[in-house]
Amino acid sequence: MGDFTHPQRTIHGPPRLLDIQTTVPDLRLLFLKNVSIPLQSSNSPFPIRANIYLPKEKEKEPLDQPDDDHHQSKNKTKKKRRYPVLVTYGPYGKDIPYSSFHSSSFAEVNAEQRSEFSAWETPDPVYWCGQGYAVVRADERGTGQSPGLLDTMSKGTSEAFCGVIEWCAEQEWSSGKVGLLGVSYYAGSQWRVAARLPKGLTAIIPWEGMSDYYCDRCRHGGILSNNFIDIWWNRQVLVNQYGLPGRSKLEFPPDGPGARGQEDTIEGDLTEEQLVSNRNDQTKDNEVHRFRDEDYYASKEYRLEDIQVPVLSVANWGGITLHLRGNVLGYLYAGSRFKYLRFITGRHDLPFYYKEQVEMQKSFLDAFLKGEDTVGWSVPGKVSPVEVTLRKGNIGFNDAEKEKAYEKRSEGAWPLDSTEYTDFYLGCDHTLSRNEPNPTTPKQQIGYKALGSLDKHELVQFITAPFEKETEITGHIVAHLNVSVTPENPQTEEADIDIFLTIRHIDPSGNEVFYTGTAGDPVPVCKGWLRVSNRKMHEENPKHKPWLPYREYLSTDVLPVKSGEVYGVDVELWPTNVVVDVGGRIVLEVSGGDTQGAGIFQHNSETDRPASKFAGQNHLHFGDGLDNYVILPIIP
Repeated sequence: MGDFTHPQRTIHGPPRLLDIQTTVPDLRLLFLKNVSIPLQSSNSPFPIRANIYLPKEKEKEPLDQPDDDHHQSKNKTKKKRRYPVLVTYGPYGKDIPYSSFHSSSFAEVNAEQRSEFSAWETPDPVYWCGQGYAVVRADERGTGQSPGLLDTMSKGTSEAFCGVIEWCAEQEWSSGKVGLLGVSYYAGSQWRVAARLPKGLTAIIPWEGMSDYYCDRCRHGGILSNNFIDIWWNRQVLVNQYGLPGRSKLEFPPDGPGARGQEDTIEGDLTEEQLVSNRNDQTKDNEVHRFRDEDYYASKEYRLEDIQVPVLSVANWGGITLHLRGNVLGYLYAGSRFKYLRFITGRHDLPFYYKEQVEMQKSFLDAFLKGEDTVGWSVPGKVSPVEVTLRKGNIGFNDAEKEKAYEKRSEGAWPLDSTEYTDFYLGCDHTLSRNEPNPTTPKQQIGYKALGSLDKHELVQFITAPFEKETEITGHIVAHLNVSVTPENPQTEEADIDIFLTIRHIDPSGNEVFYTGTAGDPVPVCKGWLRVSNRKMHEENPKHKPWLPYREYLSTDVLPVKSGEVYGVDVELWPTNVVVDVGGRIVLEVSGGDTQGAGIFQHNSETDRPASKFAGQNHLHFGDGLDNYVILPIIP
């Protein structure tokens, strides 16, 4: 096997890269498979391989068009038709059909967006080629048919993506304008690459995609979100590594997404030693590294403010543990002149393909990639920058038809201009009230066990009185709590506290209202987290707001947590929306671990949360001026 010396390791490559591009016959589009894209500015000597889908010209239309108005001239100069290009770049396998990757999900996709060329979380080539777009679906470096170091979401991966975009803009079939459109991973990567300002990039639609690798995905409030990373890595990425033997025959349980049906690597298999050397394992790296100033996290940093292209950021209210925060802050901080934020509901996999949502995607892309703006996206002030979906009523969860009843409202800014940030105080009697506590109240405390298992963690709930009028809560939430710990082992020298918060909604009949989560599971209103040793805030930073604490999670920011000592902390909960009916209630839930609604996004790593450090009794302290409260964004 050929080797390539990387600054940090030796990457094992194929003995000889094969020229394997083929043209696959199809009546609807021109399909070029396994096209090699050279990377001029990357530190990898290997190309990226991609599938390219081009519109099929109508029989009565000539393939060529004249360069000028003298098209009657016998010596006219002709040029090939050129198309705006939609690019996706990710690790899930460009050649794995959606129907294999997640068959039950594919069966529910809007029929107009389904074809044998469909792939998980990406635009369908048949539809988009029919709309006059070229579609390029690339295997990320180190996956599928693209050799190199498998290092998802890294600086090197983003650099390679940048090279793919610039290559697409220069091709003879390209108009020179490139747009990015995709869900989840294919959205999160858009923020990072757009900040690099690749030539040709013209507009992006990050659809449910985190923008902050550390806070949105890996470490919620400094606490490792390990369970999802483990599932994601082992079912969707590792099984698609370049050179993995027997890739095409891999099988695992069908309940959920997974890289099934990938073709074996064209150049042949790599040994286990070579495979290990050719990858950075997210399950291990995120467990070992804890702070943003470590090279692992620092190398993934970028500035949202550097993004200049038009942005349509689509956030899902139900994504309370992965992407929601990233879409909101991505919109908030992007430096783009034209940027828009849209809130939706529903499952993670299906809304991207809904007819009305595809029409929105197309109108946005047409405006900036084709110059055909029928809506006004490219006209300053013509289109409302923000549109919220209002979650009102108890309609159940995972029911797309019923969720169509949710009203949508246009807004001029985020956070909403009319927001009234209102303190609701926690009481020792488990109430949640607008009445300020009496500062002379004697000291009291409520304790709860610090560690447990999902749905078995001890929790404390504080509940409002029934609301006397319909009340909308839309925006960012912050809780201020006074906490301490009594370690299980009195000899413990290094203690800590992990705070898990949940907002729940109780309807007028006393039933909890659940909303549609990422996998169609029932979720509460929202959640928030904080590791108390990471409590330091950087109030000097302009991004720090009363409604959004700014933390940098640096190793130099770590503060001690001592037994019995009380710490006042501000905990960020993710942005949300709920409309509380007359007679409805809101609950703030405090726990030392995951509770209902966490789903697969659990924080249960024994390495990150060892009993030696976290076991014991946590306490909330009241009285003598120790006010505990949650700030709710009320919309009058």
